[in-house]
Amino acid sequence: MPTTLKNEAAIVGVGQTEYSKNSGRSEVQLACEATKAAIMDAGIAPSDVDGMVTFTLDTTDDIEIARAVGIGELTFFSRTPHGGGAAVGIVHQAAMAVATGAAKYVVCYRALNGRSGQRYSEGVSGNIVTSDLIHWSYYMPFGLMTPASWVALITQRYMHETGSKPEDLAQVCITQRDHAVKNPAAFFYQKPLSLDDYMNARMIVDPLRLYDCCQETDGASAVIVTTPERARDLDAGSAVIRGIAQGAGSEQEVMTSFYRDSISEIREMDVVARECYRVSGLGPDDIDAAIVYDAFSSIVLMQLESFGFCKTGEAKDFVQDGNVGLGGRLPINTHGGQLSEAYIHGVNGVIEGVRLIRGDSINQPPKSDHVLVTAGIGVPTSGMILGKPD
Repeated sequence: MPTTLKNEAAIVGVGQTEYSKNSGRSEVQLACEATKAAIMDAGIAPSDVDGMVTFTLDTTDDIEIARAVGIGELTFFSRTPHGGGAAVGIVHQAAMAVATGAAKYVVCYRALNGRSGQRYSEGVSGNIVTSDLIHWSYYMPFGLMTPASWVALITQRYMHETGSKPEDLAQVCITQRDHAVKNPAAFFYQKPLSLDDYMNARMIVDPLRLYDCCQETDGASAVIVTTPERARDLDAGSAVIRGIAQGAGSEQEVMTSFYRDSISEIREMDVVARECYRVSGLGPDDIDAAIVYDAFSSIVLMQLESFGFCKTGEAKDFVQDGNVGLGGRLPINTHGGQLSEAYIHGVNGVIEGVRLIRGDSINQPPKSDHVLVTAGIGVPTSGMILGKPD
């Protein structure tokens, strides 16, 4: 039995629907389409799948998807909470299942009509109902009703402490848009973003402007996880999981960890970074590219610091020096990210991480031997380091 998950699991198939603002079909159908595409990409039969994992927020029923696409008996099924923090958490669950023999092939998926259906941007001003309403109610009387307002408060403090400027947030948005411009799957395909465009866009919640905020998207993404040994028998390229972790920091809430000594810290991602490096035996210098969860542009800067690509307060200089573009030290979100490709709660980023390892990203950087993939911040979260098969 393995003592860590280093090299104990691999992602062997990826699948997605088109990303749109109005899918015209149910979330169940979207989930089936992405799952079927991932199974076909892996080169396995639906009947080979015996495990399924998704978000607690996903409205679809895993056994309905299994029945619809031809999956037979299941020996493992699970759901991961905390919204975007589950983006890699679902892969973590699958990796543990295949490493321990609980399942052989596990589908990890997320499907949502995030624009034509329930809009997560509405936060508690909309119809969301979760146990987090308990602590969100502490802040609602003060007008903190939406994810943008919660993250804006953290961002204001972070910018005050580090001297970051709106132009630094803009650099993240513009760089990722440059990647999306070349990606036919992206909503902003062939639609570049200039600094003037960014600065002149309406303010959503100060200091977050329109393009600092992720999209609302209809669509679905899915991946298949199995062991590296089984992966070697398949024709599809695979991405081996070198290290993977989940983490919740001290004084943690979901999106509103305002009782911490410092609200500009993301302790949950510090935990994930430490554990990913510990399990993999790798460090920041070993990472060639990164898919950094980008529900908002500011949290990209914070995560670059958590994972040690630069010191605290220096992420602004790191991005302004061109490090996160295709020719830079650490190309990020080569698909355009949630800011410019689509918002599938980060699972489309997992797909892009696999493509970078395989070498078939639309925006393939010169080197991609190890790729970091992160999940949401401000919530109990997750992350992983992917590598090429031995």
